[in-house]
Amino acid sequence: MFKKILIANRGEIAVRIIKACRELDIRTVAVFSSSDRNGLHTQYADEAIEIGPPSPLESYLN
Repeated sequence: MFKKILIANRGEIAVRIIKACRELDIRTVAVFSSSDRNGLHTQYADEAIEIGPPSPLESYLN
């Protein structure tokens, strides 16, 4: 079984993944752009890593 997963999604989908992982005792790492800094997924995840500015081309797609 996995010990830790990276969640590249954001918003409600990411929160649901995090909740499912908690039930399975899997740690979570959320990545986020600076505009998503206060998103629920960044607060619920065990770890959160900022990957860049708001533009998807400079963050999620880089």
